[in-house]
Amino acid sequence: MGRTPKYQQMADRLTRLIEEGAFGPGAAAPSVRKLSQQWTGFYVSNQLPSAPPEPALSNPEPDPSRVGMRELITMIVLRDTLNPKLTQLGAAHPAQELTATRQLNRIMASAARRMGDRAGLYMTPPGNNLLRQQIVRHAVSAGCTLGADEIVITSGCGEAVSSCLQAVCRPGDTVAVESPICFDVFQYMENLGLKALEIPTHPRDGVSLEALGFALENNSVQACIVISNFNNPLGSCIPDEQKEALVGLLARHDIPLIENDIFGDIHFSAKRPLSAKAFDTKGLVLWCGSFSKTLSPGLRVGWAAPGRYRSTVAWLKYSTSLATSTLPQVAVAEFMAEGGYRQHLRRIRRVYQDRVAELRRAVIRFFPPDIRVTDPAGGYLLWIELPEKIDTLGLYKTALKEGIAITPGHLFSTGDRYRNFIRLNAANWSDEAAPAIQRLGRVIKTMLQE
Repeated sequence: MGRTPKYQQMADRLTRLIEEGAFGPGAAAPSVRKLSQQWTGFYVSNQLPSAPPEPALSNPEPDPSRVGMRELITMIVLRDTLNPKLTQLGAAHPAQELTATRQLNRIMASAARRMGDRAGLYMTPPGNNLLRQQIVRHAVSAGCTLGADEIVITSGCGEAVSSCLQAVCRPGDTVAVESPICFDVFQYMENLGLKALEIPTHPRDGVSLEALGFALENNSVQACIVISNFNNPLGSCIPDEQKEALVGLLARHDIPLIENDIFGDIHFSAKRPLSAKAFDTKGLVLWCGSFSKTLSPGLRVGWAAPGRYRSTVAWLKYSTSLATSTLPQVAVAEFMAEGGYRQHLRRIRRVYQDRVAELRRAVIRFFPPDIRVTDPAGGYLLWIELPEKIDTLGLYKTALKEGIAITPGHLFSTGDRYRNFIRLNAANWSDEAAPAIQRLGRVIKTMLQE
């Protein structure tokens, strides 16, 4: 056979660059003339890694299990995630410079002067009326038509999910959850004495409806929890038609669905994915969210649209924490009403998309070749499967000595299913963070040789 024509060589090389993430969605590729000038007489280095596959559909234990992760979570999350001496690539915190904290502080200061002593009063459930109206207006982008009276303001999404769990479950009940899923869910379940039934989940399309249907037929399940849009840690986004099927499946069994949609606004496509709540006709979907990942985590402003369980969730909010702080509610409400939230989202989506792509490229470049890594369409998290020899709890401890904080896969299941996985956070990606990934890659390669 003859030599491949140069135009074909150029096309093949450009294809490889796209596959490796050098040109993201919407990026302008270099002109043919420029490519010709750069590549004539040269060859693409064979050291450039090919893009690895994503992890396969998960395969958790098929039986419900009690949750007991307090010690591990305390050691990893509470001890190391706030250490300023560490390069933080583990905790799912937003980038400090991409929050709207300064703008919100100015609004709070203005509101405090305007409200006087009223700014210090309790704002009991269901919460600030203007804020609930703004949440309802914003919910249209997720396909939801709601009334302000259907919203309960909470202190973050965590309180929303925990209150919803408490509203629909009793100690000893079984809850079907995506696997893997954020360890926060296991914290709430452990506190309430619930059992987890982990359901196989795909890194692209989310929870397996076939596996969930089988689980419902063969177990007594009292609730289901999903992170519908850009699951933590997988980054999976349940396609809208599968969300409709999920809601229908659970409705046929009269099982409530607790939907955590905290990352839904950080989407990289032109249109926000719908929420499962958009397909709820029986009031069985308890939709939860917050502004912690987008605006400011320290304000602790979240919300729930709990459907038929609204009065119970409002009472649980009142009886456990009484009220969410007044000024943060007012500030978020006014920021949204003035159009600031929409503008802010447009800005951070672009930045997070770039940072996810850059972190992914660095992982592919510096980690061993036989890894699997997700390629999410939103959020800012990567889920990475390392060779089976690697125990990421040991990797976590070694990485700390290198000044790097990661999150080992042990936290995302009640069992030992993800012992060779890690979650990395691209939110804090920067030129200063790049050497940390290189060092982490060297640590992993050294562990493989031991």
